[in-house]
Amino acid sequence: MIRKILVLILLSTLFISGCECVSGFGRDLQKAGSWLERRGS
Repeated sequence: MIRKILVLILLSTLFISGCECVSGFGRDLQKAGSWLERRGS
């Protein structure tokens, strides 16, 4: 349940930020993904 909420927040952040800085956002997404994996395990 918590993971679904986090994913929704992440997706909404994606739409809000738009496609301004795709390369920088990709790095942020990787950081968030690894953080989520560490929290989930």
